[in-house]
Amino acid sequence: MGGEAELRPMTLTFAHPRLVEEAMPVADAPMEALARADRLGPEVDPRDRRGPMRPETLAPARTRMSGPVVEKSFRLLDGALMLATAAGVLAFADPRAFEAPLSDLAPVLLGLAAVLLSLPPAGAYRFTRREGLSRHLGRLLLAVVIGGTVAWATSLAVEPSPIFARAAGLWFFAAGAALYTAHVGWWLLVRRWRKDGRLTPNVVVVGATPNAARLIESALASGDAAVLGVFDDRALTGRAPDQIGGVPVLGGASDLLGHRILPYVDRIVITVTSSAQARVRQIVEQLRALPNPVTLFVDIDGVDGRSATLYRLADAPLAQISGVERHDGRVLAKRVQDLIFGLAALVVAAPVMALVALAVKLDSPGPVLFRQRRHGFANEEITVWKFRSMSWADRDERASKQVVADDPRVTRVGRFIRRTSLDELPQVFNVLSGEMSLVGPRPHAIGMKTGQVESSRLVAEYAWRHRMKPGVTGWAQINGSRGPVHTAADVRRRVTLDLEYIDRQSFAFDLYILLTTLPRLLGDRAEVR
Repeated sequence: MGGEAELRPMTLTFAHPRLVEEAMPVADAPMEALARADRLGPEVDPRDRRGPMRPETLAPARTRMSGPVVEKSFRLLDGALMLATAAGVLAFADPRAFEAPLSDLAPVLLGLAAVLLSLPPAGAYRFTRREGLSRHLGRLLLAVVIGGTVAWATSLAVEPSPIFARAAGLWFFAAGAALYTAHVGWWLLVRRWRKDGRLTPNVVVVGATPNAARLIESALASGDAAVLGVFDDRALTGRAPDQIGGVPVLGGASDLLGHRILPYVDRIVITVTSSAQARVRQIVEQLRALPNPVTLFVDIDGVDGRSATLYRLADAPLAQISGVERHDGRVLAKRVQDLIFGLAALVVAAPVMALVALAVKLDSPGPVLFRQRRHGFANEEITVWKFRSMSWADRDERASKQVVADDPRVTRVGRFIRRTSLDELPQVFNVLSGEMSLVGPRPHAIGMKTGQVESSRLVAEYAWRHRMKPGVTGWAQINGSRGPVHTAADVRRRVTLDLEYIDRQSFAFDLYILLTTLPRLLGDRAEVR
């Protein structure tokens, strides 16, 4: 995928060269705040200033699409379409076509192979930003002409029966029409995904340095990434520039820690010159608590980057420092797993959910469902659904006081559904929407307290739990760490188990957790829920 601004490395695996809420109103969510900032113009909070690469819509990092996966998907769909077209043409030419000798089928089969092999080098998957639809279809025409030529030449060489020679010509026009229709759809899809901010990875830079200028200049030219902002501690004293290459300086490195743009950031790049090793170490220590991947711009003149594991972004070498690299195949497999098992769970659990909803409604006044803001992937704030287990007057959206044994706030039905975890069943809708997974670290309420202290302040690595989508169940839950966490030791154990899961995650491990969740929960009578 060459060209000026192709389907670039949307997963940020830079080695590849391409592709009704009870706690707070929805308007206070980070995405809405940023969208509102976009509408307000120059009088907006300086932290929300836009740069030239800011997409029209800020999409959460969890929704970012992988360029290589998109390309491979298009190629597989094109192959299936070509096979279906060839089969349809042959069946139309003669109902007994598939009983014919292979030599009679050769023109269509070789023409089909020639088209599929010609599509990538012809640039049929180069969905560049400035390439119009007509030019893209022109690239497609080249591959179709090559395939048609091969089919025609083969028909002359092997001398098939007249009906199959005619089928080869018919296939040429049918294949062209089918591919053109499909690629109009692909082109429109890519255009829509770019507008929605789902294709190009979002990056923030720490260090208003010449390295940052180089990175921004290259990103502007290539479209490899959207640099949303620059952070530099000199901004706190007014010594940093207001912008670099049009990208605004949004504050100091410490401001990045709580900035509301973080859930939309795929990678943080430190561009402080590598010769300033003490400063680099200080910044790395500051940022290590974040769930976002952090990389160091490798200044080859300052350090020997040959021994580092290097990635490239906009022709700049980067060395991974912290965070978890996203693996396209694993992410795709986990999403497919969530959709298949989630839909099956919804079908199986629907009657139970109806009975629970009826019981909650008859037991106490108030809504059946309880919605709570919780942390999702990369600290994104999501709305998690549960069956209401407390009296409506005593609801606690921020979990400022966690549940204790014989808690008077919990209703009669609530005690049962909490003990059996039936209150969590509505979260299958969070799974199907992509905000959660079936298996992962349990999402905690924003501002949840352990004693009088926010739980997130008790463990330095707390936010590392958010390096993966939260789950309905998880490794911590089947190991007894479920429900409230009343002490700092409880929080540390929960975080340790969650991080162990993130390190070990696989399809087999997820399946084991799913299969053992129900017996573990039903056998756990001592845990307060």
